[in-house]
Amino acid sequence: MGVLHADDAGGAQQEAACQRMLAMPLVLLLFVGSGVAALIYEIVWLQLLQLVIGSSAVSLGVLLSTFMGGMCLGSLLLPRAIPSRWHPLKVYAGLELGIGISGVSLLLLLPALDDWYLAAASNGPVGIARRALLAAACLVPPTVLMGATLPAIARWVEATPRGVAWLGFFYGGNLAGAVLGCLSAGFVLLRLWDMPTASATAATINLAVAVLAWFLALRVPKGTSPAASTGRVEATSPIASAAHVGVRGVYGAIALSCLAALGAEVVWTRLLSLLLGGTVYTFSIILAVFLIGLGIGSSFGAALARRGSPRSMLGMTQLLAAVAISWAAWQLSRSVPYWPIQPALAQSPWHTFQLDLVRCLWVMLPAALAWGASFPLALAAAMPLSSPASPAGIRTEQTPTDPRHVVGKVYAANTLGAIVGALGLSIPGIMLLGTQHAQQMLIVVSLVAAALALVPGLAVRESVPASPLPAGRAVVRTLALAGGLAAGGLLAWAVPPTPGELIAYGRYLPRDLGSGLVAYWGEGQNASVAVTVLEGGTRNFHVSGKIEASSEPQDMRLQRMLGHLPALLHPSPKSVLVVGCGAGVTAGCFVIHPTIERIVICEIEPLIPRVVAEYFAAENHDVVRDPRVTIVYDDARHYILTTQERFDIITSDPIHPWVKGAATLYTQEYFTLCRQRLQPGGLVTQWVPLYESSQAAVQSEMATFFQIFPDGSVWSNDYHGQGYDVVLLGHLGPWKIDLDWLEARLTQPPYQKVRWSLEEVGFASGVDLMATFAGLASDLRPWLAGAAINRDRDLRLQYLAGLGASSYREGWIFSDMLRYRRFPPALFLGSPASQQRLKARLGLVEAGP
Repeated sequence: MGVLHADDAGGAQQEAACQRMLAMPLVLLLFVGSGVAALIYEIVWLQLLQLVIGSSAVSLGVLLSTFMGGMCLGSLLLPRAIPSRWHPLKVYAGLELGIGISGVSLLLLLPALDDWYLAAASNGPVGIARRALLAAACLVPPTVLMGATLPAIARWVEATPRGVAWLGFFYGGNLAGAVLGCLSAGFVLLRLWDMPTASATAATINLAVAVLAWFLALRVPKGTSPAASTGRVEATSPIASAAHVGVRGVYGAIALSCLAALGAEVVWTRLLSLLLGGTVYTFSIILAVFLIGLGIGSSFGAALARRGSPRSMLGMTQLLAAVAISWAAWQLSRSVPYWPIQPALAQSPWHTFQLDLVRCLWVMLPAALAWGASFPLALAAAMPLSSPASPAGIRTEQTPTDPRHVVGKVYAANTLGAIVGALGLSIPGIMLLGTQHAQQMLIVVSLVAAALALVPGLAVRESVPASPLPAGRAVVRTLALAGGLAAGGLLAWAVPPTPGELIAYGRYLPRDLGSGLVAYWGEGQNASVAVTVLEGGTRNFHVSGKIEASSEPQDMRLQRMLGHLPALLHPSPKSVLVVGCGAGVTAGCFVIHPTIERIVICEIEPLIPRVVAEYFAAENHDVVRDPRVTIVYDDARHYILTTQERFDIITSDPIHPWVKGAATLYTQEYFTLCRQRLQPGGLVTQWVPLYESSQAAVQSEMATFFQIFPDGSVWSNDYHGQGYDVVLLGHLGPWKIDLDWLEARLTQPPYQKVRWSLEEVGFASGVDLMATFAGLASDLRPWLAGAAINRDRDLRLQYLAGLGASSYREGWIFSDMLRYRRFPPALFLGSPASQQRLKARLGLVEAGP
């Protein structure tokens, strides 16, 4: 048996190192593919689970914390659970394969989990616990695998500056892939196809990554043993004690850095969605820009990590982040909202998206670059790179360590900070602090992170204690640090308040600035709301940067139609569910109907009933104080999904379908739930806007509604004879409208207030109200042929509506739809005189056989 000489062993190690170095670009490609799949999954999974547990801030917080918590667990558990003898690339292949299997399985298992959740769903702490359990059951398994990927590959790289730099590049490649995944999911996969298709695409990418990783594992050595490449100072030595204190500062700095990053993303997403319009495309652009900054910054950080002093540079990035947060706050309050941009002038929404991208880059990129550089610098600062002699010339004892442990801890600290930042700002933070004070707090957090990294007493590498500085240099360094922190404090103090005009007018601020007085504005748990008063006394209620209700005649007419139409046509309504409080006018309609005994208002934002409805108390009959009214603060879909109560009337006036999340209140499954919650003979009304929309979106809304209510009808609220918006009316089974009975009902004394309410918006009689008839579902079938049906797993509507959010073609859409309207003698009963009056008002003749 031959003997392996030292030269031969050294040559073999050099050859193995050379092979690993040549494979590095391909491993980087693995991380890019992994990032693409991960973001596709994240968007799909969160969207799927929101359908079940709701889209409120509490539900989103539960989902986000579960998602990130699973990644944190994965980063900590992998170094302990997987033996070091396993090839890291084979481990990586197994993780990717597991992620792909989880992604496909979730689509199949979610219906069963839905049944378990709905069997005992409830509100309050118990309900939140059930939401958390469902989210954990779905998200923890795949996210644990996702969180383990970077620590898995850390075992394969050497604990040298170059090796640590490659870990930073891998992290940057993962973020670059995440950008591609975010944009492909938001602009292509979910716009053109559906969630199963997007999941299948991500799973295919996982499989390709797993195959490539396994192929590389068969041809590239798994790496040197931990003992050969890296060491750790014994915890009992003085050097180790100092190093332990030092590395805790690194973990704290990176945790606070990610806390500030995710917190700022929450705040800036709230403000930018007001500025750009809260479409799915806006959220995709915001997330993509944030990830672009992190990816570029990570690459810079990885390169800087090779040059020494990573801890000092980590501290500097936090100081730069504090400056960048201040920059973003100033831009969002004093500059960008006032740029002379008019979205309605764009010939194509894709032109507007380019402007949106530029504005997001201008605001977010500087801070994202600093935060992106922080992670690889923290890795380099925490990684034990060598085992030098002590100052006395005595080498300390070494115990083998695995780089995966350090990477896992840094990654876990990073993720824990993200959880705190995302949860703290998304649930109580903005509501309690407001966006101005939230940004001030984030600047302070960044300064604390900088201090943890830069304070001389803590600036210690894990195995290399800091050399004592000369007295003069120490003083200079301390003064420089104190000056930087003081300057950062001044930046925090100088953060300007968020302008109320931005909350009110949103993307049309340059056009509407000065048109009215902002009487109230507030930043709530789920949305920012405002009330403006025009010179003539007209009041507007704004949410998400757009007018949602007002005292304008056309808006008052629509709000009262949503209430009075079903209440008058139902023989004796007793219970009502109102989806969306708004100004309270629709809910207030039911207060004056004599037979009504119970009114349930489901509203996601608590500020709206508590504050905004007070400004419209005269128009809504002070509905929030009526003893028959119960207000439920929850996502309306989740409430309808989980309640067992049935209603005589359900009226739904949600926000525009182009607002992200609103399309779930226009799906086939949602309308099915509404039908199931109706009492026999019950009626449902649904608002459909024609303005700020496209014909394809309007057709999708109507076609989806009529899938569940095939005998439904359309009732128009036009503006000066042109289109504005419509009300869809559905019912259980065929029915008739007796015109004479309706007129007689309105003349009865108990209905006097109802008659006055209708007269205030231009309906002098029952025939006037019926003259808003715009067609039956059966008449509109040719017009709706080929329309996209909006389903839970194919929320096509929010993508169609998002493309038409700045379009004002309501007149053209309305006139095109009216071409199919016919007078339905089988629907309208009554005396010949009543029918003739209605025909005259409609301008229609009776259809032939």
